[in-house]
Amino acid sequence: MNFEDLVNKAGKPIVCPKYNYVFRQGDNDDSLYFLKQGLLKAYYIGSDGKETIKSFIQSGNVIGNLGAMHTHEACTFNVIALQDSQLIQLPFSQLIDAVKNSHEVAQKVITILMGLSVKKERREYEFLSLSAEERYKSFCNTSPQLLASLTQRDIALYLGITPVALSRIKKRIDKLEASI
Repeated sequence: MNFEDLVNKAGKPIVCPKYNYVFRQGDNDDSLYFLKQGLLKAYYIGSDGKETIKSFIQSGNVIGNLGAMHTHEACTFNVIALQDSQLIQLPFSQLIDAVKNSHEVAQKVITILMGLSVKKERREYEFLSLSAEERYKSFCNTSPQLLASLTQRDIALYLGITPVALSRIKKRIDKLEASI
């Protein structure tokens, strides 16, 4: 069995309208979700009520709360649809069974996990090593298609700054580009 067959046969199609949740922080959800179409936002709500954006998930990508899947703990973050979205929900237990029985499925899972690990490593590097302006420029270069789909607030929260700070950064960049 190949990976796509597994997802299509064992997975359950889900329609998630805009602003509906795939899962919420505190839920018990042990599934992996494959985004066929749409745009999702994964974010945390801190004990102070502040939102911090973990990531944006675009079509063709996967999301799930690994801790919740692996240890059966509550989800530590929320996933909400920013656009009408179509997903395939695959229970983690079925994925694990398939990995045990298919080298091809296991290889695909390794590829997915490596991709997620690289994405997380890049995000950590940006937060720990780059200024807010450098993070914004990197976001513009790596995700230009998202700029038109996201609010300034969401972009700012993703970058770890306020919308006002983002506005100042954009003005500074525009001023520099206009002088060139």
